[in-house]
Amino acid sequence: MLFVDAMAIILILLASFSIRLGFWYFPQSNLVWAIFSAPIIAGFIFVRFGLYRSVIRYVSFDALWSIVQAVSLYALVWGVIGFMVAVDGIPRSVIFINWALSLLTIGGLRIVARWVINKKVGLQNSVQSDSDRKRVLIYGAGDSGIQLVRALENSYEFNPVGFIDDLEELQGNYISGLTVYSADDISDVINRLKVDEVLIAMPSTSRARRLSIISAFESFPVTVRTLPSLADLAGGKINIDDLRKVSIKDLLGRDAASPNKNLLKKNITGKSVLVTGAGGSIGSELCRQIIFLKPKTLILYEMSEVALYNVDKMLSNFSIHSVDIYPILGSVTNKTRLIEVFKRFKVNTVYHAAAYKHVPMVEFNNTEGVVNNIFGTLNSAQAAINSKVEIFVLISTDKAVNPTNTMGATKRCAELLLQALSEKQKVTKFTMVRFGNVLDSSGSVIPLFKQQIKDGGPITVTDKSITRYFMMISEAVELVIQAGAMGEGGDVFVLDMGKPVSIDVMAKKMIKLSGLKLKDESNPDGDIEIKYIGLRPGEKLFEELLIGENTIDTDNSLIMRAKEDMLSWKELKPILESLKREVKNCDNEKIRKILVQLVPCFKPQSEITDILHNKV
Repeated sequence: MLFVDAMAIILILLASFSIRLGFWYFPQSNLVWAIFSAPIIAGFIFVRFGLYRSVIRYVSFDALWSIVQAVSLYALVWGVIGFMVAVDGIPRSVIFINWALSLLTIGGLRIVARWVINKKVGLQNSVQSDSDRKRVLIYGAGDSGIQLVRALENSYEFNPVGFIDDLEELQGNYISGLTVYSADDISDVINRLKVDEVLIAMPSTSRARRLSIISAFESFPVTVRTLPSLADLAGGKINIDDLRKVSIKDLLGRDAASPNKNLLKKNITGKSVLVTGAGGSIGSELCRQIIFLKPKTLILYEMSEVALYNVDKMLSNFSIHSVDIYPILGSVTNKTRLIEVFKRFKVNTVYHAAAYKHVPMVEFNNTEGVVNNIFGTLNSAQAAINSKVEIFVLISTDKAVNPTNTMGATKRCAELLLQALSEKQKVTKFTMVRFGNVLDSSGSVIPLFKQQIKDGGPITVTDKSITRYFMMISEAVELVIQAGAMGEGGDVFVLDMGKPVSIDVMAKKMIKLSGLKLKDESNPDGDIEIKYIGLRPGEKLFEELLIGENTIDTDNSLIMRAKEDMLSWKELKPILESLKREVKNCDNEKIRKILVQLVPCFKPQSEITDILHNKV
């Protein structure tokens, strides 16, 4: 590049004199040195302006502006030096002609080189047959869509064939060489252009609007993908898997509320924070968000060595040097260990996410469910009081409301004992936050359905009528942190999770949005079949978030404060002692009776006599 520029500069100067004089001119005497030394002046300036550090294939407008600045400075310096050394025969107009021709030539050479290189890459890509390159339709002809087309121009996998946009003034026009079509013509466009995939390049649009767009493609055999916002990518809210296919969260059709930053920081920034169950789905997301709120210390308390290693490794990638992170192996059933850790790190805030949460697992292992979910919570709470922890936030579940399974009953017991302890003492503020399913958590139907689709089916749904509340895991944790900051002691907060989602409908949408067809009686040649396997032990057709309807609004529209009945510590203590005794004796029948006594709304769905032989 430097050699080509040097030759070009000499030829440009000769051309400048020739244009000025009206005939082909070759300089004489001192003027020869003025012309042939020009590349030295230009080279020094061009190097300083970084003209030889730009990759030609990706020359941008910023690089062209650098060329304008460098060429202008070169032309000026060359003219000034020529006059200073009193070189005869340099007309002033030659300086201007030299500047104009240099600008056109130096900039033009790079633009032509970029075009040639990209054309060559494009030809290499086009060597692949159309069957190898997926034909892509881009929904959204705005800045994001245009940038996406430019990125795909050099792709070996995708071939953009057109835009869809809602703006009438764009429809029928060409952008980046592609036609912009109307959303009303989706059927004709997909069939005529033989579209394989649709990329939604509207990262800033509302989730309700994305849901509407996604629904428009449900009847077509195309894969739908979404382009996330840069803010979501940078903030870690989107991972690589989300870039592959349309995220299931877009099917929820609701937008997250803007967080209150003061509430997010209140119990975390500059404090010592501990998360129990730090390696779980909720626990690891809590840790990820907490670390960005800059606590003084973050303690990861986890009984699984593998899970603890994974979350510690994940957090180390963020490189926030001002936060000390300590991975601690330990179980919440070990009260002595908890007190030691709380006091050693002078813990201010505890987020208690440790729990056994898989309904069928706890239903067949109810003694361990009781030990971990009830007495593990009691140990953690008493250790917090003993260590003078300021804030203790329990992660609860919608399954604690009118439970039909052991897991839900144990979580409701955990809520009751924290309410009782809150009334009994004023050292530690206890807060409970109750919500439903989070997307892509371990044991959730979403990753199960994804894997079943990947394996070719069938998808297993328990019942056609089953519904569940869903929320993004990042949004749920954000709300948990804010709710914990609102607590005054003994509060039960409930997250507004929108409308419950039909699992059957969700399974069908996931099949269609994966570019496959549902296999059923009306379409026996389809790709993926849905099998209905019946409710598992302890499962309900639908979940609830409230015991009664007595709620109070808070400053956040997605967080409600529930007013519910509770037991005093005096009433609760002898029942807990009886429960501990029966757990020690592994008497499952008596354990269930005590749970019903503790939680009168507990209506066991699976009979103890039917499953007793499988229980431990």
